[in-house]
Amino acid sequence: MAATVTKDNFNATVSEGVSLLDFWAPWCGPCKMQGPIVDELAEELKGTATIAKVNVDEEPELASQFGVMSIPTLIVFKNGQPVDKLVGLQSKEALKTKIQNQL
Repeated sequence: MAATVTKDNFNATVSEGVSLLDFWAPWCGPCKMQGPIVDELAEELKGTATIAKVNVDEEPELASQFGVMSIPTLIVFKNGQPVDKLVGLQSKEALKTKIQNQL
């Protein structure tokens, strides 16, 4: 299961290694389809990369900070810096490739 990120634990979550953050909201249809894919990745890549979710309704500052205009938006971070951004529903294979390219 993907971890939940808030502004309080954001830096600790993405500061080291490779992380994927899924910016989502509970009312978003495509987000409901993306969620299980992100959770599967979290299990498959445990110990390799950090996979987490940001609820944009609860964390508008983080969404704004990274220019999230539509959801789902998935951002890959490497050592705290955003290195890749995908907007819209993504396949598990596409996300896995983006993460592995940063490892």
